[in-house]
Order: sequence, then structure tokens, then C-alpha cells
Amino acid sequence: MTKTYQISGMTCNNCKNSVEEQLGAIQDVSNVAVDLEKGEATLVMSHMVPLDLLEQALPSKYGISEKNIFDTNTSMLPDSTHAEESELKQLFPLFLIFFYIIAASALMNIDPWSGGDFMLDFMGLFYIIFSFFKFLDLKGFPASFSMYDPLAKVFPFYGWVYPFIETVLGLMFLFRFEVTIALYLTLIILGITTIGVTRTLFQKKSIQCACLGTALKLPMTKATFIENSVMIVMAILMLFRMY
Repeated sequence: MTKTYQISGMTCNNCKNSVEEQLGAIQDVSNVAVDLEKGEATLVMSHMVPLDLLEQALPSKYGISEKNIFDTNTSMLPDSTHAEESELKQLFPLFLIFFYIIAASALMNIDPWSGGDFMLDFMGLFYIIFSFFKFLDLKGFPASFSMYDPLAKVFPFYGWVYPFIETVLGLMFLFRFEVTIALYLTLIILGITTIGVTRTLFQKKSIQCACLGTALKLPMTKATFIENSVMIVMAILMLFRMY
């Protein structure tokens, strides 16, 4: 028998090979074919293998679930509301981090209030916090980042230095050091990343977002596009204020 499963947590070809190897080692599984872009694994089995055994065979960073038979027609999906709730639950850490960044930036500039300083502190804290999560798994981040960032795909080394670039930009904003240069760099690097994010969303690829590194498993959604857009808009507004 042949059955297709959804696999989460895969970010590169190494992940694909690992999943194929681990699932292929299970008794009664004769063949495994993994589609990295779709996040799917098709198993050929002599006998039906329980889902919990498949889960146990995979490392903890991967998740496996049965593919919903209604995937081709989402309007027929009986538990679509549950799926949306699950996605929101996955994105909760991102929303929580954004809330803390906004609150901290506001408190730093509430008396007297300064909109310009608020945006600079917001961008500074954004970079520092997001780079922190990338450093938690610096080895895994480049492969995940190259799945959608155009520059990281062509130049893998860019994925390795990206967390360091974010840290430097964050410090530049917080300490008001060469702010104009930091703003232009923000437009360039986030502009490039946003192009890749937009392309991924249009192609409806099921991949992991690397905005918070690989320590937190976040799906690539419109939220990623929005967070980048907020930073780009703030950078543009600050450049207009300066000129």
C-alpha cells in the first residue's frame, strides 16, 4: 500500500535525506519518497504502519501527520477552522515578540514622546532579538534561510553572516551610530528577503520560516511578509524625516 504524509520541520536536502533514511529503516516500509517543497513523504508499505511508530522513528525536530484527503479543495475541509487555529498557535511566539518590542520601544520614548526615536528603537530591538534566536542554531539557520532568500541561495556564505549583520544593525540603531547607513542597509537586505518571501507565498510552498532561526518552528505565512514590510516602511519614513 502507498500513503502520503505531511512532514514539518524540513528545511534543506539534508533534512530530506534524514527523513527518507529514518522512515525507510522501519520494518514493513519498502520505499520512501520525500518532496521537500511540498513537505510530503510518500511511503510504500507492505502493511499499514501506525502513525505513532512513524513519529518515534523521526528526530524530534520533524513532525509527521496524515495528509488530509480534502487538500485539493479547501472549501470541503471540515476542520479548516481548526487548521487556522493551529497556524495561529504556531505563530504565537512571533506575535508575542512583536508585542514586547513595541511595548519596550514605547516605554523608552514615552516621556517625552518621540515617534522617530520610537521607530529607531523598534528597529534596533527587532534586529537584536531576531538575531538572538538565529544564534541559537547558527548551523541550521543558513540552510533554512536559503530556502527562500534569493541572495542566500546564490551565496551560501551570506546565510552564515546574516545573524551577525542583524546584530550590528541593531546596535547601530540603538546607539544612533551611522543611522542613515543602517537605514539603507535595512532597505537592501530586507527588500531582498521580502522578494523571496513573496515568491514563496505565491508558489504556496510549505517551508519553515527562518526569521526566528530554526529553534522555533514557524511556518512561512503572510506574517513573515508583514514583519519585513513594517521594517521597510519604518526605514523609508525615517529617511524622509532626515531629508
